[in-house]
Amino acid sequence: MRSRINALAFGAFLTVCVVWGTTYLGIRVAVESLPPVLLTGVRYTVAGVFLIALLRIRGERIPRDPRTLANITIVALLLIGVGNLALVWAEQWVPSGTAALLVATAPFWATVLDALRRDGERIRFGRIIGILVGFAGVALLVAPSGAGHGLESRFLVGALVIEIGAFAWQGGSVYAKHSLEEVPPLMSAALQALIGGVLLDIIGLAIGEAPRFHPTTRSLIALIYLTVFGSIIGYSAYTYALSKIRVTTVSLHTYVNPIVAVILGWLILNERLTWVSIAAMAIILSGMALVQLTRAQPVAIIETEEEQAA
Repeated sequence: MRSRINALAFGAFLTVCVVWGTTYLGIRVAVESLPPVLLTGVRYTVAGVFLIALLRIRGERIPRDPRTLANITIVALLLIGVGNLALVWAEQWVPSGTAALLVATAPFWATVLDALRRDGERIRFGRIIGILVGFAGVALLVAPSGAGHGLESRFLVGALVIEIGAFAWQGGSVYAKHSLEEVPPLMSAALQALIGGVLLDIIGLAIGEAPRFHPTTRSLIALIYLTVFGSIIGYSAYTYALSKIRVTTVSLHTYVNPIVAVILGWLILNERLTWVSIAAMAIILSGMALVQLTRAQPVAIIETEEEQAA
């Protein structure tokens, strides 16, 4: 039974690594004709309704405890309402591959947030160096002509918004890890998707995005892909992996996501792949590697039984 849980968690982690790498392309295509708030709201609302219906058919009960529902709402706000929406909004101007590289700072934020916890892991000198190296790569990426974008204010604002979203996403992940331990992972994912999606639907309608919700054929296909693979499959896999694996380890999916996103953006959308952007990617990933290698203990993909019981 223990080995089966480990295999499922590792499989969920690998799913996030690959599937979410493709969603950057999907978002970039979808925002061509869809407003960002309703785009994000609709895909998560549909995903949430689908998952809850599926779980109810299986006989699973929806949590009724007000504190649990409040914690789920907080996580939904941080992950979907801020984290994912920030990425979608920014990809109106930031190329998909570059966006994925900017999100690759997630392990740095996860390391900092984990260290701030009372029983979190102390940041060692080597990890500080790794974080600084990674952000040097980000600086190179957003510098004029770093990713072939020149000095554009919308690009720079988009890059900043992505970093804010990445920080919020990791904050929500850390919070979920330690406040939703008693909630079945798939039910947690379903409720987060529904709550986050409905909230964004309301905001999107309130700010007048409805008249702009007229998808082209390719944007509609992208929306369907994001809903099925990004929200239903990917988000469920992420929530399950997060319930079984360290937050700092789960954040390592950003090792793979940028590679997938950069290649797809280059092949399908003809996004510029400059030597400077390749160098930036190498520097960012090197910083991530240094952060992960400088640990008090070797990185474990699956938590030990003692860690899970703690």
